[in-house]
Amino acid sequence: MQIYLAQPRGFCAGVVRAIEIVERALEKYGRPVYVRHEIVHNKYVVESLKAKGAIFVEDLSEVPPRAVTVFSAHGVARSVEEEAAARGLPVLNATCPLVTKVHNQGKRYMSKGRTLVLIGHAGHPEVEGTMGQVPGPVHLVQNVADVAALPLPSDTPVAYITQTTLSVDDTKDIISALQARFTDLQGPDIRDICYATQNRQSAVWDLSKLVDVILVVGAANSSNSNRLREIGTEAGVASYLVADGSELNPEWLKGARAVGITAGASAPEVLVDDVIEALRRIGPVEVAVVPGREENIEFRLPAELVAG
Repeated sequence: MQIYLAQPRGFCAGVVRAIEIVERALEKYGRPVYVRHEIVHNKYVVESLKAKGAIFVEDLSEVPPRAVTVFSAHGVARSVEEEAAARGLPVLNATCPLVTKVHNQGKRYMSKGRTLVLIGHAGHPEVEGTMGQVPGPVHLVQNVADVAALPLPSDTPVAYITQTTLSVDDTKDIISALQARFTDLQGPDIRDICYATQNRQSAVWDLSKLVDVILVVGAANSSNSNRLREIGTEAGVASYLVADGSELNPEWLKGARAVGITAGASAPEVLVDDVIEALRRIGPVEVAVVPGREENIEFRLPAELVAG
């Protein structure tokens, strides 16, 4: 069986930075370090950090006094930052710099008197963090129908921002609907959309032309991993989300000569290797990487964790 690996796949720079912040904090301050929410949406990553001494909590009230606290890559609301400050917790902020950029865009639009629309998924921690960072009401839209239902006159000065785990392709119909609905609309440059999300989705489209089945390695609660599986399906290829090799169903591979593998932005390469090993147990395989965009972006760590 021929296996094609998407390029790029797996960890993005924001995820690498977030994990490194937890690991370095453990090295510098010792166990335990408290992390608010899963640092990234991947059980393997979370469990491996737990084994090193990280304790994951959903609420700051679970963090003992003066304990080192890390905010996850998804970002947090201002109220969470204020609660941490009021309790005197030493905080390391692992919010992805691209998420912080969206927060700052939203604040800037609102300071200019614009009504803010956020394109994203209700309940996602990044969306909750963004809505809680902007000093005023935010209208969340998840689809074109939500745009039509916005309780705003067409001449309202509106600005939109987007959840970073949505790509240009994911948002373009909603943005078009906003453009048709409002006469005074501003939004970020298309280049401000998260590079990693767009690159991984484009790679799945390329993969879909070569294979009979696509396996997406990622967690069930990972927004970008679920979207990669959806894109494979939209491209007409049977596509499945698996956490690791143990979830591979041999029935999926019946009649398949070529299998494509990709991984969400929070899934480590070790899990891709695990899926390849599971395929090897079914029969002989050949592995090739599909040429794609090389990523060489790195984000700086917080100053207090940089050796100097």
